[in-house]
Amino acid sequence: MAEPALRAIRSATLEGAPPTLRVEHISKTFRSTRALDDVSLSIMPGEVHGLLGTNGSGKSTLIKILAGFHAPDPGGTMLFNGEAVNLPLSASDFRRLGMSFVHQNLGLVPSLTVLENLRLSHIALGHRPVINWRAERRAAAEILERYELDFPHWRRVDELSAVNRALLAIVRAFEEIRAECERTGKPGLVLLDEPTPFLPKEGVAKLFRLMRQIADSGSAVTFISHDIDEVMEITDRATILRDGKVSGEIVTAGTSRDEMIEMIIGRSLRKDEAARQTRDFKPFAKVSGLAGGGIPPLDIVIGRGEIVGLTGLIGAGYDQVPYLLFGAEKTTAGEMAIDGAETHSLPSMTPAKAIAANFALLPGDRPRQSGVSAISIFENMLLPDIGSYYRGGFLRSGAMRREAHRLGEVFEVRPNNPDLNLGALSGGNAQKVLIARWMKRKPRLLLLDEPTQGVDVGTRANIFEALKEAASHGMAVVCASSDAEQLAEICDRVLVFARGRVVGELKGPDVTKDRIAAACYASLDKTKAAEATGPDHA
Repeated sequence: MAEPALRAIRSATLEGAPPTLRVEHISKTFRSTRALDDVSLSIMPGEVHGLLGTNGSGKSTLIKILAGFHAPDPGGTMLFNGEAVNLPLSASDFRRLGMSFVHQNLGLVPSLTVLENLRLSHIALGHRPVINWRAERRAAAEILERYELDFPHWRRVDELSAVNRALLAIVRAFEEIRAECERTGKPGLVLLDEPTPFLPKEGVAKLFRLMRQIADSGSAVTFISHDIDEVMEITDRATILRDGKVSGEIVTAGTSRDEMIEMIIGRSLRKDEAARQTRDFKPFAKVSGLAGGGIPPLDIVIGRGEIVGLTGLIGAGYDQVPYLLFGAEKTTAGEMAIDGAETHSLPSMTPAKAIAANFALLPGDRPRQSGVSAISIFENMLLPDIGSYYRGGFLRSGAMRREAHRLGEVFEVRPNNPDLNLGALSGGNAQKVLIARWMKRKPRLLLLDEPTQGVDVGTRANIFEALKEAASHGMAVVCASSDAEQLAEICDRVLVFARGRVVGELKGPDVTKDRIAAACYASLDKTKAAEATGPDHA
């Protein structure tokens, strides 16, 4: 940033300038659900401000309101550098105000160069008949030098490391508002939504240096994260959301880790009550040396009739395990022994082999990986069994419709019309269809990834009931989820992951929402110890 503008911003900050961002009495209601309830917070010039909370706390809804994706309920206000701003914001408002976002997907175009990604907005808004590429190259080189980024402007983004892609996205976000900050002499704001989960430790350190550089210029940075250690390291203050409300606003240096966790989960762990008795299960599946993706060699035992939860912070790797076991993602090592009688090599496992072994997988990405929105309910529901409905070379679609209607009644699909396309159903009813698909087969092993994501309370209860009923008849269930409340409701045992490793196990009375959440936030402390012991055993 130019020195005159930088001095003006710092001078204004020292003289008691208004908050860079101030939101007051922001609420958001979706039908009967109040996702945000009278939220107010301030972000000051020159600070790194953390935003924390468990899944479902309201963080995502608040960010979507700030990004203009949602309009808040009437009555809320927003001020930027003291100026009242109408909500929802438009795309032109962000640049005028000096506000920029870096979302989890970074928003870069992989097939373009660093220069093209850095200068895309400048070029697009220039309205010039001819692009002066010499000037653009010079500008890109100056930007990279200013922020001490050690990759060339001519390199394609898909050739950069994950760390450098994240750094590039943040630099671009700040550069997009820097000119406006220079013009007005007012600070800007960069909001970073979970930028660190997939970065190595040295990458996080680079990212933090860049965030501090932006804050030192007088602008503000909002850091949205689940990682308490990172929040304590980089932020000056933090706002914590719980159940859609502000549960606390803290000065980071004056708050202990335990105090922060208590504000996030709502109470001290000492107040937890026993959730259930510890149960012993006869081993059904023994997974040995599972490795693939970011998962180092991992051992897991799953009991017959047991529901085992897998959880951790974003990027911990727990959500890869169901896909690796099913052969939907490539494993590099490992085997699975069933009842001590049959053994499956996991590197050679495929979804077809898994289905033949009577395993089932319900992916978390319902529209793209689990169901087919453009085909009917009955085709989605009976897809794994479609071969049994062929007679004499013809598909017995009538029999399929009748069976789908029967299953629709059992699983309370509404409307129960087998000919409707899956995409015509609500998210909850579409999930009922897909659960019915697998439950019909009575699999020996059911693998789930976020089974109640995006479904209503009633459907959630129906899914829980179906899983518990299936487990009571001997089905082994593995459920990967970031939802601590869901895991506490259905699981007999919960394994907590950090950086691909199991670093904690909860069972019996310890399987409560608060203990699961606390174990996730404590998980990073145990990672180094786990890495020193070699393969995990759970």
